[in-house]
Amino acid sequence: MAPSFGWWAKETHRGTPVIVKMENPNWSISEISPDDDDDYGVGVGGGEGEEFAGARSRKGGRGKNAKQITWVLLLKAHRAAGCLTSLASAVFGLASAVRRRVASGRTDSDAASSPLEESPVLRTRFYSCIKVFLWLSVVLLGVEVVAYFKGWHLGTPQLPGFAFPTSFGFRDLFDSVYSRWIHFRAEYVAPPLQFLADACVILFLIQSADRLILCLGCFWIRFKRIKPVPKTAKPGAGASEDLESGGEGFPMVLVQIPMCNEREVYQQSIAAVCNLDWPRSNLLVQVLDDSDDPTTQALIKEEVEKWQQNGARILYRHRVIRDGYKAGNLKSAMNCSYVKDYEFVAIFDADFQPQPDFLKRTVPHFKDNGEVGLVQARWSFVNKDENLLTRLQNINLCFHFEVEQQVNGVFINFFGFNGTAGVWRIKALEDAGGWMERTTVEDMDIAVRAHLKGWKFIFLNDVECQCELPESYEAYRKQQHRWHSGPMQLFRLCLPDIIRAKIGFWKKANLIFLFFLLRKLILPFYSFTLFCIILPMTMFVPEAELPAWVVCYIPAMMSFLNILPAPRSFPFIVPYLLFENTMSVTKFNAMISGLFQLGSAYEWVVTKKSGRSSEGDLVHLVEKEPKQQRGASAPNLDAIAKQETKPRKDRKKHNRIYRKELALACLLLTASARSLLSAQGIHFYFLLFQGISFLLVGLDLIGEQIE
Repeated sequence: MAPSFGWWAKETHRGTPVIVKMENPNWSISEISPDDDDDYGVGVGGGEGEEFAGARSRKGGRGKNAKQITWVLLLKAHRAAGCLTSLASAVFGLASAVRRRVASGRTDSDAASSPLEESPVLRTRFYSCIKVFLWLSVVLLGVEVVAYFKGWHLGTPQLPGFAFPTSFGFRDLFDSVYSRWIHFRAEYVAPPLQFLADACVILFLIQSADRLILCLGCFWIRFKRIKPVPKTAKPGAGASEDLESGGEGFPMVLVQIPMCNEREVYQQSIAAVCNLDWPRSNLLVQVLDDSDDPTTQALIKEEVEKWQQNGARILYRHRVIRDGYKAGNLKSAMNCSYVKDYEFVAIFDADFQPQPDFLKRTVPHFKDNGEVGLVQARWSFVNKDENLLTRLQNINLCFHFEVEQQVNGVFINFFGFNGTAGVWRIKALEDAGGWMERTTVEDMDIAVRAHLKGWKFIFLNDVECQCELPESYEAYRKQQHRWHSGPMQLFRLCLPDIIRAKIGFWKKANLIFLFFLLRKLILPFYSFTLFCIILPMTMFVPEAELPAWVVCYIPAMMSFLNILPAPRSFPFIVPYLLFENTMSVTKFNAMISGLFQLGSAYEWVVTKKSGRSSEGDLVHLVEKEPKQQRGASAPNLDAIAKQETKPRKDRKKHNRIYRKELALACLLLTASARSLLSAQGIHFYFLLFQGISFLLVGLDLIGEQIE
């Protein structure tokens, strides 16, 4: 038994072999099958792959293990120091980039003709105040973490039994003023604030229920695999096959491309439309150019002429008087005498690139279904991963198409026309009264009027048309202002027509309460009022309270539902929640201007395009029509270069500083400091990060800079 015991003792102190690999600049440690936990054997591998095992003797093993453990600790410390150095370098790099972008910023009230009129001293002081609020919020976050682990309780004093310590020299005066303020706040300020908070919470719950019902409808569509199919489609046959086999052949289709000063994208949109797989004798393309830049007009006209020479039936139209913006452009084009020969009209904005089979997958849904007035396709985006702003927009629009448009199309055959990537029956347009220039949302206007006339709409979620997302916050902000002011204009104008319309009660209720009031008016109202005004005010008036589930849990659940159609965007769920609350300022302002006919409600600004194309689509077009595509892809490059040489010298990118967002950032960060004193953890974190979100947007640090 003695030898056996000696063998056991020897093996006991053998230790746990560990290999440490030194690979500049990183270190790695590997543990190999530990036999016992009393001692540790460590192997250190050098640059040439040498390995050392722990000594088997008790005395020698202990000495070497101690040295090797020291090596391991030193290597871990070195790796931690390297990580901290890399993190510090990244933070300083980010701060430097932010400083450069902020230094070139211009306030949103600056005139375009005189952008440098702001005083440098005033700008420096303004930025200094912003920096103080930012660093204060970071320090307060650290204090909150320390207070949590140390068990501190930073609560507000409870009156009326509260009194300041006698050490204060101004105790009597301050105590009297503060006590009067507390009583005034409790009796006169808190009740109306609490009433407004409760009303907004009720609206919030109603809108959340509507969002949940839409998501359940989308789930039901997927579960049952509900999909619009043409009435005359044969079993197992696609829409295009059914169209080609029909006795009537291909119907006459008019394609319209409205554009205005969009020289970055006109080539790709014209090329995509001219390559649609449709008989040329049954297809006519109208390029409706409202550009006021002579160079852009010449380039677009030259592009159209090249496609005409290649055999495409395409026309160039230019209006001298640009009345009515896009609606006036489309209305003028529909007044042409040859339009009466066509049955359908497809509309594509200048940055849209339909697939060659677009018409073959949409037009068959009109066949033998005379009640259908519109077939709408969904959008896909070529630049959705360009920056954080485009990623957040992609989340919103994926939910809009996959959930809102699809559910409304399947269950009630009505939704808002998206203004592009859709095919209209010309008879439905004429029956609804044609295009009108009375609002900035002519697409929604014509859809509502067609719905009141009894026409049905079909949404095809599996037919996509590629386009671009705004890459700068300035462009996105102007787009959202137009999209949210126009519906309020339209609601005010259409309400009498909706009430008098000869449609069912539930359709009227859906239009008034769901389509307009809940989704176009209530949503921006409560988002801004509840989270940007009432919540910060409750920190200074603690007698009015907002429960944690309103601040955190319900918004988180709604953000989770919104992000479901874009599952790859789940890492951005928190930035999405914060950014949506930040955008509520713009949406609320637009809603008010549209509802009360303020001047900015009639502002129409063409969304800035970058000209990004899908490489796959371009390769497909080149393979299919090599001569046409190559000929259309280079319209007099020398002339373009000459025209762009001079402007490029003067083009400088800058940031635009948004004062409303910055003012709200200061309010939210101050409220977060107040919530820290009240030990309201969830409120503190929400206000802090929401304030930082407003700060980043106010400094225009979320998207691309403006030229």
